[in-house]
Amino acid sequence: MKVGFIGLGIMGAPMAEKLLAGGHTLYAHTRHQVPAALLQQGAIACGDPQQVADEADVIFIMVPDTPQVEEVLFGERGCAAGKLNGKVVVDMSSISPLETKRFAQRINQLGAQYLDAPVSGGEVGAKQGTLTIMVGGEEATFERVQPLLALMGKNITLIGGNGDGQTCKVANQIIVALTIEAVSEALVFASRAGADPARVREALMGGFASSRILEVHGERMIKRAFAPGFRISLHQKDLNLALQGAKALALSLPNTATCQELFNVCAANGDGELDHSALVRALEIMGNHRVAG
Repeated sequence: MKVGFIGLGIMGAPMAEKLLAGGHTLYAHTRHQVPAALLQQGAIACGDPQQVADEADVIFIMVPDTPQVEEVLFGERGCAAGKLNGKVVVDMSSISPLETKRFAQRINQLGAQYLDAPVSGGEVGAKQGTLTIMVGGEEATFERVQPLLALMGKNITLIGGNGDGQTCKVANQIIVALTIEAVSEALVFASRAGADPARVREALMGGFASSRILEVHGERMIKRAFAPGFRISLHQKDLNLALQGAKALALSLPNTATCQELFNVCAANGDGELDHSALVRALEIMGNHRVAG
């Protein structure tokens, strides 16, 4: 199948590579140069999203935020300017559920189908092809592209209509943020009390407090390994979506708001481009204590 991929960053590049490895013809576009590794594997570089839409039958998008998705779709020489009739657009970015519904309606008016399919699993999941994919859209469209999604992920769920995939991703990001914060508090507390945080983490991994975040992000906190898999700035964006949505629904999300304030502390101290596990640094600043590995 002829597939397109727009956005080849930390997540997009390995996801696109999985489609190539699956034997598909890949038309690729990114703000900068298409990675040499993809070109060497047969990817075809396109000058703009319109060219991708002209050539591919299914177009995947993986960019940072709502404005970038809108630009890719409806900007000058965007996908909407191309030959979209009968094709499928799959947005795998994490963006506003409300705007997603509007984007879907506009794409549908051009004779194309639209899925929102945000992911969880980070850079590791993208490289391993084990992402969790949360999909919103029509069931027939989902079934049409499911074999392609299966090359990039393992846990693939059709949540409901357009926007529901993004709503699920916002819920995911709430849980991830709160769990990172809980692990951060626990390790700062244990370290300040004089216990070895590495051994505390090891012990907790065998009990009811065990989690993937304690396993992976807890280790990053102890080893000070904050090279970005998922940046604080992006998690701030996701929590903004959660808090904006909660306000529209007349809901209170107090712990989400607290986590956002801690991410804000990190960003104010120049840590916005670090991995979101670096949230621990905000608590370290507040407690005047650094977790010692």
